[in-house]
Amino acid sequence: MTWFVKSHGLGNDYIVLDGRETPFALTPANVRLICDRHLGVGSDGILLLMPSDQADFGVRIFNPDGSEAEKSGNGLRILAKAVYDHGYTDKTEFTVATLGGVVRARLQLEGRRVRAVSVEMGRATFRSGEIPVEGPDREVVDEPITVLGQAFQITAVSVGNPHCVVEVSDLGQVNLPELGPALETHPRFPRRTNVQFVQVLSPAAIRMLIWERGAGHTLASGSSACAAAAAMHRRGRVGGRVEVQMEGGTLTVEIGDDLSLTLTGPVEEVCTGQLSADLLARLE
Repeated sequence: MTWFVKSHGLGNDYIVLDGRETPFALTPANVRLICDRHLGVGSDGILLLMPSDQADFGVRIFNPDGSEAEKSGNGLRILAKAVYDHGYTDKTEFTVATLGGVVRARLQLEGRRVRAVSVEMGRATFRSGEIPVEGPDREVVDEPITVLGQAFQITAVSVGNPHCVVEVSDLGQVNLPELGPALETHPRFPRRTNVQFVQVLSPAAIRMLIWERGAGHTLASGSSACAAAAAMHRRGRVGGRVEVQMEGGTLTVEIGDDLSLTLTGPVEEVCTGQLSADLLARLE
């Protein structure tokens, strides 16, 4: 049997597996099966805990369509709680290596219970070559784009993974099921992109809808919260501390003078369990 933990951050749920004890490869087909909410365990992705020579822990992050993500704010917070709760560390501060760089996690405890997790998500960049976005090297801020016959102004940003942020005056007018995938797969983004539609409420608060690359409509996303806050900060719309309201709940993003990002929010474990012999037979 293979042990797993299932947790969520504001409704964005992940399965944590220990890579040293997982007897099958996480091929795209296997990832899709495990994440399937009818045939598998069901989740928005998989976090594969790995050893690392760069950090205290390493992780590979898989989207439910089987593709691999560079970084996930909610995923990293979920992983941080899991390694503490299940005895991999007794430290309340440690580092995790991802494809998008090494991040530092800090646990906030009530007694022995992890109440919330803060993750240093690295620095935001708006340079086209680092996101990436097609065209000459530039900062992609307030650029026009047309999708499905509609014109928008986008700000593209990387926080270790690519994002396309669109400010709108009314989120209620956004047709996310149509516009999300159209922007995700737009030719301007050679590796596809995560998409956020943002409504600014005040200099300290925004609301947003999320279309996540490889996952679709998502209730909450830590990296999306960071990207949206950084984009609105770069455009002078918000200050250095932003409450990001999503359908699943609220996360806090702090933005440094050097565009470094710290993400804080709650994490809850849903269950622990073992993959059955029937499911393992299909995975192996």
